[in-house]
Amino acid sequence: MLDRAFSARRTQPHSLFDVPTSSAVSDVSPDAESADLLADESKTKKSHLYVLASNYMSGLGLVKSPCLCLSLCLLLIVFILFSLMLNSRSFVCLSSYDPISRASFFGLDGLDSDFGSLGVPWCRSKQGKTVEWTSKDLVKGLEEFVPIYETRPIKNNMHGMGFDHSFGLWFIVQWLRPDIMIESGAFKGHSTWVMRQAMPDTPIISLTPRHPEKYLKKGPAYVDENCTYFAGKDFVDFGSVDWERVLKKHGISDFSKVLVFFDDHQNELKRLKQALKAGFNHLIFEDNYDTGTGDHYSLRQICDQFYIRGGGHSCFKDSDEARIRSKRKKFWEKAVDIDELCGPHEAWWGVRGELRDNFNHNNTPISYGEHFQNSRFVESILDVYWELPPAAGPSLTHQTRYDPARAPTPIVEDGRYRMFKRLGLDRLERSVFNGYTQMVYLQISKPET
Repeated sequence: MLDRAFSARRTQPHSLFDVPTSSAVSDVSPDAESADLLADESKTKKSHLYVLASNYMSGLGLVKSPCLCLSLCLLLIVFILFSLMLNSRSFVCLSSYDPISRASFFGLDGLDSDFGSLGVPWCRSKQGKTVEWTSKDLVKGLEEFVPIYETRPIKNNMHGMGFDHSFGLWFIVQWLRPDIMIESGAFKGHSTWVMRQAMPDTPIISLTPRHPEKYLKKGPAYVDENCTYFAGKDFVDFGSVDWERVLKKHGISDFSKVLVFFDDHQNELKRLKQALKAGFNHLIFEDNYDTGTGDHYSLRQICDQFYIRGGGHSCFKDSDEARIRSKRKKFWEKAVDIDELCGPHEAWWGVRGELRDNFNHNNTPISYGEHFQNSRFVESILDVYWELPPAAGPSLTHQTRYDPARAPTPIVEDGRYRMFKRLGLDRLERSVFNGYTQMVYLQISKPET
């Protein structure tokens, strides 16, 4: 096994792809984060106003009346409580582009509350393993990646990855340090470029219907010199490749040291079975679409079951869930209401009860029984399931597409503008934060007998 080096972030080296059984991704706050939070709070301290107000009232002689003094004290208490609420970490700052207060718009429902069935569903792993990196590592990774991202050759990657998923791919690749990387779906080559920044000398195999060099005729694209392309007339679908033969040419015999990245908008259950059959263990799915959204059947949809905390949905139009969904649909573009979510016979899995595949050309209806069995199969082969959190909260990034109630807690939470600025995230265009679709990293193995 290879010693892993991730800048100077860890005090001890790690072996390639080792994943401990102990819980990680802890909510560890770095010292700089604490300092930033204190700095954020200090900007809005209002205690000096209270002293000025008191001196002003004394000068007017208003405090001589006991009743008036009591009334003023009560008003002051209300003002203090309101000020504390505004400076609370849980309160989401109002974005400058939004003329209506989001807090008042959503009321007690909040912005990222766990609504039970409207929470964040997680695929259950066999042994309860999780990743070894922590929130502190993610923060340090952001600080290192922002200047790298600013040098990207494709500045406007419309219909491709934005900042969040670019960071996630770079971070996971650099942490795992595979011997070779495979990507299914390259588009203009942005994801290839991201992997190359993480591993400058590691071979890449890219499967994509259209060669990225074709896009160079119309604008920016990226073609990698140390990449083997199965593209254009040489294109072969991931499930049809003789991987043992192809990897042997690259001197790779240990499939546990291979990382596979899927950004091809295909049925993720199909891709999961193909990867398992080939013998791959480490996978990333870029578009892990939420229930009721997307153009293919995703792992997030498969694991959105009633027995999973945060999973399962109701198709009753008079339910609390229908009310909340309708309310959130007015603000978050990717939020779905009951009419969009539910298909015939109250089917809500996938997209209107359909298993979408082949770039949305195949829309096969599936029964709840099939959907349930799919989730049981995924659980039987799943060792690790980790969804990438958004880089920062919506009041900082000004994103409006994904619903924060259906996403993990952001790496930089709302209200921490000081940290957001320190990491350099404020220098990026707002549009690069609007492509978050629950990217997920998986570790899989054959079912236990």
